[in-house]
Amino acid sequence: MNRKLLFLLLISWVLMVTLAVRPSPAEEAPVWVEAVGEAVGGELDPPREVMARAANEAKRKAIDQAVGSFLRSHTLVTNAQVAEEMTFARVKGKIEKVEMLSEERDRTDPNLYRVRLKVLVKPVMPQDAEGLQVRLDLSRSMLREGEEVKILYQVNADCHVYLFSIAADNSVTLLLPNSLHRDNFIRATTGAVFPPEGSPIRLRARRLPAYGDRPVQEKIKLVATRRKEMLLEGFPEGMFQVYDATSTALVGDLARRLNQLDPADWGDAVAVYTIAP
Repeated sequence: MNRKLLFLLLISWVLMVTLAVRPSPAEEAPVWVEAVGEAVGGELDPPREVMARAANEAKRKAIDQAVGSFLRSHTLVTNAQVAEEMTFARVKGKIEKVEMLSEERDRTDPNLYRVRLKVLVKPVMPQDAEGLQVRLDLSRSMLREGEEVKILYQVNADCHVYLFSIAADNSVTLLLPNSLHRDNFIRATTGAVFPPEGSPIRLRARRLPAYGDRPVQEKIKLVATRRKEMLLEGFPEGMFQVYDATSTALVGDLARRLNQLDPADWGDAVAVYTIAP
């Protein structure tokens, strides 16, 4: 086992719990986007109804494009942002204005209708009460070298839980699920512990040599989803999936996937912890 993986297995904490309460960011300006929608009609379908379906498809695509543009304007540049309240991953779009650019029947397939729209989409920020309500706690509030700790958590609905550790150097480890514990389902209001009873995994405090005798703060991120989500796949590093400090794939993929979910279908919580000198 290499030194980095050993450190990731022996992680530490100080208690500071936050519920899934999100700040209200500044209102964002609407954006114009163009989108094309298509629909197929049968011989008995009125052409205007089929064209209306194509227009609705164009509107859905316009919202997706606008929200994607909004997320890119708030670029997630470091893995440390996994631990922040993921407000922007909850942003949805509201159509403010629609301009028709063109509508046509396909030249080779007369049953295929196509509409091009120019749409003004306003980002809609989440409400504070949206999402699963998550409680996150730790068995100890302060750790020194070699001391053991457990993660305690509870969610208000049946769901799947993803636990991330964000180290002081911004490397990220997906703690749960892992190669030994792939089942991350939890029942509503049922308290759970990681590592679970009987697991060979032990979480103990280890300090990175680069930080000397200074106290070091790190974070635990919990993301809960009502349905199982392949947020990350495989465990190429062995027991856990690991992302180094320079990787942006994790934060980008995670934000994009969560944005595709209904805001009521996921929740998150963060705990900040300290390794004492």
